[in-house]
Amino acid sequence: MKLEVFDTAMCCSTGVCGPSVPPALARFAGDLEWLAGHQGVEVTRHNLAHDPQAFVACEPARAALAQRGERALPLILADGLQVSSGRYPYRSELAGWAGVPIPRRVVRSPAPLPMSGAGGCCGGGGPC
Repeated sequence: MKLEVFDTAMCCSTGVCGPSVPPALARFAGDLEWLAGHQGVEVTRHNLAHDPQAFVACEPARAALAQRGERALPLILADGLQVSSGRYPYRSELAGWAGVPIPRRVVRSPAPLPMSGAGGCCGGGGPC
């Protein structure tokens, strides 16, 4: 199983840096680490500011950007198929797409926050 994440333009690869980290980004980074580090799922993240060629080379990412612009981001693909767009999903959703059982004791985090292009690690909505 391979999960690919196509993120908005951020000054670092995860958006979890700087003085004001959005809670959705911190939660999502932890969830991806759980999948990749503890569940054996291949996870790849592409940042629009640092890896624009990945967006061009991937048809679903290219199509989503053409249709919705940056509102389509973050875009999540599971084995090449789009499973989420415009928000950072819950750990339980990621686990389901990856075919990984989620322990019952995991507490559901707050509702996923949409990413409007504002905030992120730079706090200004764009690359630093």
